[in-house]
Amino acid sequence: MRQMGSPVGTVRALYRYMVKSTAGEALAAVEVTRRGLRDDRRWAVYTNDGGIASGKRTRRFRPVPGLMQWSSSTAEDGVPLLTGPDGRSYRADEPAASTALSSALGRELRVQPETTVQHHDETPLHLLTTSSLAALDDLTGAQVDERRFRANIIIDTGPERVFTEDAWIGAELALGPEVLLQLGPGMPRCVMVDQPQAGVDAGAKALKVLGAHHRAELGLQAHVLRTGMLRAGDPVTLHLRSGAA
Repeated sequence: MRQMGSPVGTVRALYRYMVKSTAGEALAAVEVTRRGLRDDRRWAVYTNDGGIASGKRTRRFRPVPGLMQWSSSTAEDGVPLLTGPDGRSYRADEPAASTALSSALGRELRVQPETTVQHHDETPLHLLTTSSLAALDDLTGAQVDERRFRANIIIDTGPERVFTEDAWIGAELALGPEVLLQLGPGMPRCVMVDQPQAGVDAGAKALKVLGAHHRAELGLQAHVLRTGMLRAGDPVTLHLRSGAA
């Protein structure tokens, strides 16, 4: 059991996805707001029935095969740049972006910012540890690229090869001198983890393995209790509630 206020690692990587369900960008530093990493999934691609383009089908989401072959990054003024497999880029706020996506993916699509329906799946933030990734490597028999799981924060927890964050559910996590998170339950996984995305091969099948060995979950959901700047290399400290196991 981790003791209250015990160091558990450092921030190894930060990822932001300017347009939901596209490949994202690695950051050295980013502001954490109540909504999560600033501008994370602020924009999305919408289908003609008002659904949010994704890799799965739910009440909010619609599967749009091929969307993850596109990537998104930040333009100078904060508007996302969408880049297709051919290397051509489009500002998300210009009609050419929607036209290019519609033509490439063979259906009517439009790119727009978030309004009253949130673009995040379960929670504003999603984190993973290197220990859990190593445990999954052992189960699949191959190294699994962390980017397949589209987490915002990767925490380096050292050489352990276990699903270490299972013991963190319900705890608070301090990252660097400013940011404090409330950790929730495990992050449920779907078919998206086995689909290729821009710059990332699909590799070994992970969803079936997670279903058999770890409730089809990997990483934790998280809400922001205290906002601030977060940087790669920041120390991470776990604060368990009194009596937590």
